[in-house]
Amino acid sequence: VQPNNYSTFYDDQRQNWSIMFESEKAAMDFSKQVCIAKCNSSPVLDSVLSQDLLLGEGQGAEGGDSLEVAYTGWLFQNNGLGQVFDSNVNKDKLLRLKLGSGKVIKGWEEGMMGMKKGGRRYLIIPPAWAYGAQGVAGRVPPDSTLVFEVEVRRVKLVKDCSGSDGQSVSSRDSPAPSPVPNSDGFSAD
Repeated sequence: VQPNNYSTFYDDQRQNWSIMFESEKAAMDFSKQVCIAKCNSSPVLDSVLSQDLLLGEGQGAEGGDSLEVAYTGWLFQNNGLGQVFDSNVNKDKLLRLKLGSGKVIKGWEEGMMGMKKGGRRYLIIPPAWAYGAQGVAGRVPPDSTLVFEVEVRRVKLVKDCSGSDGQSVSSRDSPAPSPVPNSDGFSAD
């Protein structure tokens, strides 16, 4: 994904291609479909697939950095998006997480590394990197592959102790499980 609605990619002969789209939405929709196609063409999905939708600005997040994230999570069913099982997009509170703290599913820890403020990314997470064989009762069936669209709204780098805007942020009020492994295990950093 490139600025101004461009996407570039290499084909299997290592030839570089560029596509310009009429809108940012069209470019993002294409990128999502590329990520789903990668998943469907993998004989075994054994790691997190990620596809940038918007690159964002500033320094990429690393272990120890705190992020505030808006997200939607779907079950991956019938080779595509199934039902939404969790989202905070239309809620007042963002999910606050610290990369590397182990408070979110392993697929998020891996898939969000390098994200920048304002960045959006599509993640396809295999069961071993999500909720595994246990799933989440009533929400995520056992051995489910998950798809997330995540947007980083704020980044607080470990090196930046001052905070970007001085506002305090409270923890989530939703008991929804994703992407937090247990609903009571999340606290403000």
